[in-house]
Amino acid sequence: MYVGAVLGTGVIALPALAARVAGPASLLAWLALVVLSAPLAAVFAALGARHPDAGGVSTYARLAFGERAAAVVGWCFFFAVPPGMSAAALFGGAYVSAALGGGTTTTVITAVTMTVVVTVANAVGVQLTGRLQFAFAGLLVGLLLVSIALSLPHARLHNLTPFAPHGWTAIGPAAALLVWSFAGWEAITHLAAEFRRPHRDLPRATAVAVVTVGALYVSLAFAIISVLGASAGRSEAPLGELMARGLGGNARVLAAIVATLVTLATMNVYCAAAAKLGSALSRDGAFPRGLSRGSMAGEVPRRSLVVVAALYFLALFIVIGTGVGTRPLVLLATGQFTTVYAVGVAAAIRLLPRGGKAHVAALVSLVGVVALLVMAGIYLVWPLLVTGAALLYLRVGRRRHEVAPPPVPALEAPESSSP
Repeated sequence: MYVGAVLGTGVIALPALAARVAGPASLLAWLALVVLSAPLAAVFAALGARHPDAGGVSTYARLAFGERAAAVVGWCFFFAVPPGMSAAALFGGAYVSAALGGGTTTTVITAVTMTVVVTVANAVGVQLTGRLQFAFAGLLVGLLLVSIALSLPHARLHNLTPFAPHGWTAIGPAAALLVWSFAGWEAITHLAAEFRRPHRDLPRATAVAVVTVGALYVSLAFAIISVLGASAGRSEAPLGELMARGLGGNARVLAAIVATLVTLATMNVYCAAAAKLGSALSRDGAFPRGLSRGSMAGEVPRRSLVVVAALYFLALFIVIGTGVGTRPLVLLATGQFTTVYAVGVAAAIRLLPRGGKAHVAALVSLVGVVALLVMAGIYLVWPLLVTGAALLYLRVGRRRHEVAPPPVPALEAPESSSP
């Protein structure tokens, strides 16, 4: 689930978007985010191992800073998922329509179908979600490795020059786009309570995911730029073109299969995480009371799941109706996820044992997250609006929600088990 959450739809679209912004120098943005991911992932693994709860980062914020911070970070994550899922589904749908034809109609039908599949899977329960995720991630990693291996003989070093055609400062905006590709380290924390042994399993899963995702992302970005050259930045389906170079002939069908797998894997985890979070926020008084069922381990948050699906469809049809494209959706979602990271890392600095490896990782991560906040620029306006809405709800809805939140379970694992 971790690999599927992070190895998301970035592989099918963002190498081209980043190359368009920074050229081959976008490879440095990929490398920087891989390096930043290691301590960031370690921080969320340590928090999830010690405090396994459906609230995830919202719970850590409440333990560290109180109710208001918990509501803000919870709302930022919850309302980042619908635009994020919309962009993901449209990325995947574009690959399917490129292979089968039908244009926008095929793209929309594919996006809607994917949403129905992940919603039904999550309505059944987290065990089915996990089995599907294992299949999605396994097939995806295998197909990507084959694509990279078969295309690299076509790589040309002259495609890496000029290395920074838009200047070195373009690496920053490229990195802001690529945050989308690395969002996901926090998503699994909402499912931490579902693990049999969170204090042992989360650090292990994190280590495997960091190595796997980092190696695949950098290899794929290098292959796309070195094989496709200047056309990489103009391509709407860079992975499809890469596979065509490696396999010969028209590889759009294979690319559509990869795109479908990666989109389903990403949507599957975020749907599960957002549904669990919605029920936890309701339990804690930060959401309407009717969504609280399903916040405990083993329960299925079906009411919250319905809200997540409804918001996704709303975001999807707004995008289709206005024709704004996916780039604003990506930046809106990443602005909110970066805000979640900032609060989560700050909470880790207060909650994790001082001097331990995870605490040092939190201090390192804080520097990188602050840099990402600066690069998000105007797109931080949306998380600020969401913050205002969350605080307003707390003020207005507090009188209606009389149930006190239950204590959050804590697993005091030995420091050696923390990554």
